[in-house]
Amino acid sequence: MTYLIADHLPDDSAGRRFRQALNDPGILQLPGAHNGQAALQARAAGFEALYLSGAAMTASMGLPDLGIITIDEVCFFIRQIARASGLPLLVDGDTGYGEALNVMHMVRAFEEAGAGAVHLEDQLLPKKCGHLNDKKLAPAADMAAKVAAAARAARDLVVIARTDAAASEGIEGAIARAKLYAEAGAEAIFPEALTSVEMFRQMRAALPGVKLLANMTEFGRTPALTAAEFEGLGYDMVIWPVSSLRVANKAQQKLYAALARDGATTAMIPEMQTRQELYDTIGLNAFEALDRTIAASVAPEWEG
Repeated sequence: MTYLIADHLPDDSAGRRFRQALNDPGILQLPGAHNGQAALQARAAGFEALYLSGAAMTASMGLPDLGIITIDEVCFFIRQIARASGLPLLVDGDTGYGEALNVMHMVRAFEEAGAGAVHLEDQLLPKKCGHLNDKKLAPAADMAAKVAAAARAARDLVVIARTDAAASEGIEGAIARAKLYAEAGAEAIFPEALTSVEMFRQMRAALPGVKLLANMTEFGRTPALTAAEFEGLGYDMVIWPVSSLRVANKAQQKLYAALARDGATTAMIPEMQTRQELYDTIGLNAFEALDRTIAASVAPEWEG
């Protein structure tokens, strides 16, 4: 399904559709999709909303996740995923690309590109992956001002505030920041890099009525939990941010090793998406059928 061959485009904005999905019963499951192809595959698997990770974007560009990329570069990813899948998308907004006015520009740009939600974090540049050490935090009041700016700039976009404070200020500090950010206008809170089930429980108990997002990233500080387990802890959303990229990268690594070793791709063919599977995923036949319905221009006959 893409914006060219869809039977009809959604009537509601991506923000309203994301908010509706968030308010529906059950935990909202948001797998990471690092490009349009991944988005199509996630949709085919039955997911109703997606996540776009800053770490996945930068890694796919061959860069570390240190706040290097720009708003316009992120919008390129947003557009391809939104156009390919038609699903509401939660986007990683890093630190907002500057101060209050920059945050407002980010919100407007992301919303125009097709995002349904954005999360903004309270780190200082150069920011780091939330599961690394020595993260530097902005003063809580400065982050609250950014959240307020984001909420003011949003039309329908859902604004989520992320706090990385648990690592340096403990769960009490993270909770205090989360409350301040919710008061500033965040519709949901993303407590990053919690290291135990008890910390998840404490955050939930301290923020009754506030939507909460859990991050289930592999190889990080958070214990491995299922979506059902997070739902049992009272969480409203869960993301798997870099999983699709990690799987794709591992497969590509195996391909290049086999090609260098054998001078052929034969050993990897059983692991490849076939030509027909690719065409089915991207809807080649539907695009061709659409093209055939468009009448060719014909010059009128003229009798002089």
